[in-house]
Amino acid sequence: MPLTLSTPTSLSPQQKSQLSKLEKRLRRHVGQAIAQYNMIEDGDRIMVCLSGGKDSYALLSILMLLKQSAPINFDLIAVNLDQKQPGFPEEILPNYLESLGVEYKIVEEDTYAIVKDKIPEGKTTCSLCSRLRRALLYKAAKALGATKIALGHHRDDMIETMMLNMFYGGKLKAMPAKLVSDNGEHVVIRPLAFCKESELIQYAQLKQFPIIPCNLCGSQPNMQRQNIKKMLNDWSVNFPGRIESMFTAMQNIVPSHMCDGDLFDFKSINAKSGIINGGDTAFDQELENYSPSANDSVSLKQAKENTLKIIEVK
Repeated sequence: MPLTLSTPTSLSPQQKSQLSKLEKRLRRHVGQAIAQYNMIEDGDRIMVCLSGGKDSYALLSILMLLKQSAPINFDLIAVNLDQKQPGFPEEILPNYLESLGVEYKIVEEDTYAIVKDKIPEGKTTCSLCSRLRRALLYKAAKALGATKIALGHHRDDMIETMMLNMFYGGKLKAMPAKLVSDNGEHVVIRPLAFCKESELIQYAQLKQFPIIPCNLCGSQPNMQRQNIKKMLNDWSVNFPGRIESMFTAMQNIVPSHMCDGDLFDFKSINAKSGIINGGDTAFDQELENYSPSANDSVSLKQAKENTLKIIEVK
């Protein structure tokens, strides 16, 4: 059965135009991520993990579009893990996937009961839930002969994870766009790595995806991730371009200007080593070219004055 992609008939001409432009932009972002990290190769069988949320729906939709125009051949199989949450509408995903004509598999496992039994009331469930879910998805990928596992994490998820690890884990670590699975048997890819969550929200609304809420993580407003998300959203509103700059920074890491001795051989540096990656002038050069916005609490003048004071103390 051929794959079928359609535009909701209830959209106005303006909304249809908006959807077309947005879809092209998302396709470009996904195509860029796939090419940059060699995510999909000829003959791949991609297992698309479909949760029923906006991101995984968008992932499947964009990959289906790319499959029609890609210069290589690859297959898609959508897999949903039915975790037996109370009130979960079991018929929604099968009906939707059959309407698309995409191959799919529903894996049924009562991880909901396990999580509720093991995690005390009021504690976040995501850690255990994700571990159980990953194990089951790896098992499904092996049974289905999948060569890649595609997850729906987007750019904002990756930035949030980096901030969480910095603030609470003491690590400069985020979600990689491509990695080997925890059990060492699969390649996991995140084709939405360059996609903004705001655009995925808009895309889901225009495409009218049948969203299925998660009763486990969706009901925990005080999670650390939610706090980080709120902080980043505030930054995005008050300091336009800051989030984009942060994501660019994640792709432009300079190990010689960090503090990890395993990534850079600091011990071997001596007077004969020469200037490495701009020496100690990298930030100073940026500071000279920096033009503070009206919202910035520290002006360029103040920054320079503070620098002078430090020199005077020495």
